[in-house]
Amino acid sequence: MPKPQPSQQFVPIKEIRDGIAVMEDGSLKMVLMASSINMSLKSPDEQQSVLVQFQNFLNSLDFSLQIYTQSRRYDVRPYIALLESREREQTNDLAKIQIREYIQFIKTFTEQTNIMTKNFFIVVPYTPSIIETKTGPFSSLFGKTSSATTTKDGDAFSVNRSQLEQRMYIVQQGLVRAGVRTTPLGTEELVELFYRMFNPGEQDKPIKV
Repeated sequence: MPKPQPSQQFVPIKEIRDGIAVMEDGSLKMVLMASSINMSLKSPDEQQSVLVQFQNFLNSLDFSLQIYTQSRRYDVRPYIALLESREREQTNDLAKIQIREYIQFIKTFTEQTNIMTKNFFIVVPYTPSIIETKTGPFSSLFGKTSSATTTKDGDAFSVNRSQLEQRMYIVQQGLVRAGVRTTPLGTEELVELFYRMFNPGEQDKPIKV
């Protein structure tokens, strides 16, 4: 029977550093959380304007993007826990009864109706281009090459991050014209996002109050 392998072996992320996901293949990725647009509340002319702006944005890019939509059932347990704590702190009996009835209403409503929450993310990638140049006529014998970026990892990361941030700025400006607001995820937010992606069952576990 083959020995089971740890799940980390199947995750293509080497590290998350300064809000950037460093992949195993050396590429870098930044993730933007994007706002949504309710097209049904807009007039036909406004809808057409949004679509045209978004189309122009996509056509203006010279690099690829990944659009990720996260749809999950809304977790009301933290809200229920907050209400229960307020009920215990309440000294007025009438207020206690009202809070208890409201808690029961929320529980019943969420059990009968699937309340979903959607989050939208834009993944901006950057793959450093390493151009090797020969340092001499016998460099092929000794394997001496020079990188187009730098030989120091710290300096290389700074240079590559600068290139990636330029791409991120282009994406942000293009989406703003279409009426979409974005904000980059930080290190902790990226860790939480990837953790929930690779551990979807964690949301169903009971929470400690």
